[in-house]
Amino acid sequence: MDGEVRTVTGKVLALLGAFTPECPELTLSELARRAGLSLATAHRRVAELVAWGALERGADGRYRVGLRLWEVASLAPRGLALREAAMPFLEDLYEVTHENVQLAVREGLELVFVERISGRKAVPVWTRVGGRFALHATGVGLALLAHAPAEVQEEVLAAPLQAYTPKTVTSPARLREMLAAVRRNGYAVSDGQVTTDAVSVAAPVRDGSGAVIAAVSLVVHADGAQPAALAPLVQAAARGIGRACGSPGGARVFPREPIAR
Repeated sequence: MDGEVRTVTGKVLALLGAFTPECPELTLSELARRAGLSLATAHRRVAELVAWGALERGADGRYRVGLRLWEVASLAPRGLALREAAMPFLEDLYEVTHENVQLAVREGLELVFVERISGRKAVPVWTRVGGRFALHATGVGLALLAHAPAEVQEEVLAAPLQAYTPKTVTSPARLREMLAAVRRNGYAVSDGQVTTDAVSVAAPVRDGSGAVIAAVSLVVHADGAQPAALAPLVQAAARGIGRACGSPGGARVFPREPIAR
């Protein structure tokens, strides 16, 4: 099952990849099965991971991701550095609207949420920091996909597009039109595509060279939502984050663009 064709590194990565948001704690047997390893091999590799701090073993014998791994992951420049640069603008956007605010980056054919601020009375969202999601359905995903390389867009359009609600756009032709509108208007709208009770308005974040490095969004209740009115707020936040990320060392040396109140 875990023959010579698999490297030690591959086996370790398979063990770490066995954890999911739905299964954050696993027994040794579950880890071995999910990673496709023999129990003996899993035992050796897991022991090494526990000794280093990548995994922790609870009193019940189940394993979970350790803090050491989180410490290393927090050093990712598109994670910690981007979040630090973006947070003042995300907070401004939240204070103006008291709605859900999200920040995401593209990772291959998916997006990864790197930060979120949730409003107490805001519409529930599926967002989880560090969580992945499809590019074609969310506001941030549409903003990122619209500015992704052509080969990425074509690969997404060629693959089956999952429908999360009856309003999710699964037609490649219609999605092409939407991506063109994002580039033309400077913002994206996802109306009921992930959950029918939510509308997301997102804008791309550009660095000093003009490259799109992230996307920021507001997610509001569908009832009474006015995307065109929300778009300038989201775009102002995106421009502020972009200036911060485009400055030397990622430090915020430009004054923040005020968000209209």
